[in-house]
Amino acid sequence: MEKSWIKIYTSTNSFQSSLVSSVLKDHQIDVVEINKKDSSYLNFGEIELYIHPQHFDEAIEIIIKNEL
Repeated sequence: MEKSWIKIYTSTNSFQSSLVSSVLKDHQIDVVEINKKDSSYLNFGEIELYIHPQHFDEAIEIIIKNEL
């Protein structure tokens, strides 16, 4: 992943993160998912979604519009 990518979404809920990622990909926005959850205790940690900065405004609009 390039350093220029920015974090667009963070959640402890893996289903919700996958849903947001899927919706953004449906709109042709490249998404990188970083899972920082503890492998032993799934209650700790977060899942972060990153996108290219040029898609930031569009991604925020999609997330708000779809109430994600």
